[in-house]
Amino acid sequence: MPRIENTIVIGADAELVFDLTNDIARWSEIFDEYSDAKVLSEEREGRWTEIVFELTNEEGASWRSWRILDHRELVAVAERRDPLYPFRYMHLRWSYEPVPEGTAMTWVQDFELDEKFPVPLETVLERMNTHTRHNQAGIKRKIESGDVRP
Repeated sequence: MPRIENTIVIGADAELVFDLTNDIARWSEIFDEYSDAKVLSEEREGRWTEIVFELTNEEGASWRSWRILDHRELVAVAERRDPLYPFRYMHLRWSYEPVPEGTAMTWVQDFELDEKFPVPLETVLERMNTHTRHNQAGIKRKIESGDVRP
């Protein structure tokens, strides 16, 4: 199973970073790649929040996903749902750990490509790693500069 794992340290409180990066309605502001982000449903019960949402990227492609937030452990798990292509599945786990410099934010993506997808796995892995690092660096810059606030 292919896996992408990237960590960045953000000079801010872990709960703040968790809350900002999981505020899906603001993802078009927080991420460079999304032109639209719609929360379709959100339910919170105690330490857990379940969110169903739709994202649209800069090229106009849209897909739906779900996300479970654990507000106590500062972990988010998610799965891409519809459409899955170019994946057979895409599971994500974001974790936020307080460190002396602020927050270590780690994103793990486990996935499998659809056998009909024509791009080689090595190319996809390289693109996803580059893309993830770019997004994490952008989030770090926006939070540390105060461009993104609660």
